[in-house]
Amino acid sequence: MLRRTSDRIIAASGKPYAAWTLGSVSFVESSFFPIPPDVMLIPMALARPDRAWHYATLCTWTSVLGGLLGYAIGALLYDSVGQWLIALYGYGEKVEAFREAYNQYGALIILLKGLTPIPYKIVTITSGFAGYNIFLFVLLSIIARGMRFYFIAWLISRYGPRARVIIEERLGFWAAIGAVVFVVGIIAALYLF
Repeated sequence: MLRRTSDRIIAASGKPYAAWTLGSVSFVESSFFPIPPDVMLIPMALARPDRAWHYATLCTWTSVLGGLLGYAIGALLYDSVGQWLIALYGYGEKVEAFREAYNQYGALIILLKGLTPIPYKIVTITSGFAGYNIFLFVLLSIIARGMRFYFIAWLISRYGPRARVIIEERLGFWAAIGAVVFVVGIIAALYLF
């Protein structure tokens, strides 16, 4: 199943709609969707290393735009949609503590959580809820998300052909590593948030 999914993503990377799909996933992940765009970005960039930087740019900008939707959910709809999304990810009782932490460490929180596998939607919604400066939020989001996606593009442009062979030979192993990193990120967010 994993091999078929990977093959489909790689085959789809050459289609005209591939960038639109990647951008859409990146947009919705920043506000409510649970799956990070890396799941598409990495195989698409491996399939088309010449487009890795383009894909990273697309992910960065659509993620920031999606982050603005998450910010709006937190600022305007927190009592209904925002609270539900935060509770869905298990952060309901920690929001007030996080809001207070924003007063002291807002910039650091956005930068660190934007780089990690911790769900970025938690940061975007809470930033809106906490009333964090929107211009600073956008600037820090561009930096954090750009660093994350451009790092992936750099790795693929530098090691792409070798990385693709290594990943394809041991796809199950690398998928398991990715899943463990994702789960550890969520668990860390539960206890460090």
